[in-house]
Amino acid sequence: MSSRGKQIERTVAKLPSIPKELVNQFLTGPMTGEAINAASLAFKQALIEASLNAELTQHLGYAPGAQKPEAATNQRNGSTSKTVLSGDGPLRIATPRDREGSFEPVLLPKHARRFTAFDDCIVALYARGLTVRDIQGYLAEAYGSEVGPDLISTVTDAVLAEVSAWQARPLEPVYPVVFFDAIRVKTREDNVVRNKAVYLALGIRRDGTREILGLWIETTEGAKFWMKVFNDLRTRGVNDILIAVTDGLAGMPAALEAVFPRTTLQTCVTPQACSSHDVHLIRNSLDYASWKDRKALAQALRPIYAAVSAEAAQAALDAFAESEWGRKFPTVVAAWRRAWPQVIPFFAFPPAIRRVIYTTNAIESVNSQVRKIIKTRGHFPTDDAASKLIWLALRNITADWGRPAHHWKEAMNQFAILYDDRFGTAA
Repeated sequence: MSSRGKQIERTVAKLPSIPKELVNQFLTGPMTGEAINAASLAFKQALIEASLNAELTQHLGYAPGAQKPEAATNQRNGSTSKTVLSGDGPLRIATPRDREGSFEPVLLPKHARRFTAFDDCIVALYARGLTVRDIQGYLAEAYGSEVGPDLISTVTDAVLAEVSAWQARPLEPVYPVVFFDAIRVKTREDNVVRNKAVYLALGIRRDGTREILGLWIETTEGAKFWMKVFNDLRTRGVNDILIAVTDGLAGMPAALEAVFPRTTLQTCVTPQACSSHDVHLIRNSLDYASWKDRKALAQALRPIYAAVSAEAAQAALDAFAESEWGRKFPTVVAAWRRAWPQVIPFFAFPPAIRRVIYTTNAIESVNSQVRKIIKTRGHFPTDDAASKLIWLALRNITADWGRPAHHWKEAMNQFAILYDDRFGTAA
């Protein structure tokens, strides 16, 4: 069972027990789903009003009907009714008042017209890619709540503070592996819709668990942009990255050398490590083949990237070039030879570390899931709007991340040997 499923189980297990006598007051015989929802809404309304009255009792210092203390000057002064939007539908709540007007409810503050669960419902729908119009339609159909687009924008804009806090949060001092990749979005800027890249960094901690380190939006990439990204990571506490895995992003090598000079930059070799790009050799190699040949071609290429050393990989490439597959697909051989300088560093790592690099498909999985969320948007009105939705998507995607990467124990031992002065230190 996923951690999210376990969390739901724990939440259900913590639900309070409702006395049968109270249930029997609502139960008049077999009930429909609509009747149960209506009873639930009525109970929720009564519970909110009772809680507000309990708050007022605490504020005044004496219970309803009790003798008012001699020193007390304040007292109850009836109630004010208002309609509140909740996650279950609109509620008509009688809010108690005091004569001095000093009562400030915590559960439902003055002037509040929405209960917390209602805002949470809007944010949850938005996080799954629903447009403002879709959310309006859903709320009207499910709860009979008519809400305007301004309200939905106000609720979702409140997420921006969380995005800023997340983007500035402290990070681990050392990350054995960090994957960098990008997805493309369209945003409006100066009344023109522009293509921009949203860059993500996925780090593997020393215990093998994963986290998204941050997201950055930029029109063009280059050394200046990557300097900003790497300095941001350093400012937030990252002192060392052992291996940075990328798909040949422009300007990254120079910036990485300037900020993290001891980091090994590894270009993606297999499609599992990163998303599509010209240097993704396996994926691009398979693009030359028909569907019926792809599986066999991939198997023929495996001895190259699975070789134990650079020399063995070179021999495997030469053997592939002389094989039936090499003669059938000379463009594949040429592509590997052109990219060979970027492939060589990969073979300096022992198999356990290589396995972590080329079988960790988390960044590609993340990108794929984010694309599903944002594909309904023609373009975003601002960069903040894009950041808001992508961050909400990332929050859902990473909610059940908690297990180490595959084969991590073996790789961790290799990291400790190869980087004995860096892997286990926070300096």
